[in-house]
Amino acid sequence: MKVKKQVSVSFMLAGILFCVCLVASNLLETKLFHVWGPISLTCGFIVFPISYILNDVIAEVWGYRKARLIIWLGFLMNFFVVAVGGLACVLPPIESGSDQAFKEIFSFTPYVTVASLLAFIAGSFLNALIMSKMKMANRGKGQFNFFFSLRAIASTLVGESVDSLIFFPLAFYLFPLLFDGEPKVPVEVMINLMVTQVVAKTLYEIIVLPLTLKVVKFVKKIEDTDVYDVDISYNAFKIGEI
Repeated sequence: MKVKKQVSVSFMLAGILFCVCLVASNLLETKLFHVWGPISLTCGFIVFPISYILNDVIAEVWGYRKARLIIWLGFLMNFFVVAVGGLACVLPPIESGSDQAFKEIFSFTPYVTVASLLAFIAGSFLNALIMSKMKMANRGKGQFNFFFSLRAIASTLVGESVDSLIFFPLAFYLFPLLFDGEPKVPVEVMINLMVTQVVAKTLYEIIVLPLTLKVVKFVKKIEDTDVYDVDISYNAFKIGEI
């Protein structure tokens, strides 16, 4: 008799919340808000760091293979929302010009979408990879709070840095220069945005780290699992291996 693979409620909820955070952050990215002095952030900052925290939790509790599955699922959900949003924008409104506000939110600029999806994939996979590799390196050393905190912060710092290094130059400089003839923002503003995003999101991770530790311990306890990625493939495209 063939045994069916089952997905735990905790894993299912973590995956759903991960996807919701990604979709919400994409919608919120359309607005910038002023923080202080020359510092500005996109409103996606409100929710996007949560996706990295969830990535850490999934990689820590269920391992890299499950994290890989959820990352690709998040990518597909983002792509789906972009596609249906674009379709909704081209459908004729009841009154001419009455859907301008709707289009400002859901009419995703193609090159911003491409830059966002590429940055998300690269940053998320590096985040999960570093979590997995560092967990294997820390195996048997005890002091869970210290070593988990170390890998959570390191993975977020690297993942967010790569995300920003891909997204901002592509979305705010290179693509607009190629398709519109001029960049969206000056280089110095773009660099300021990149640095601010990385620092702010890493600080976000550090501030909520006590809560993340409690969530990881709680989930490990109720799931009765603590996966170490022994002899697995880190190939991002082997999604059949779960």
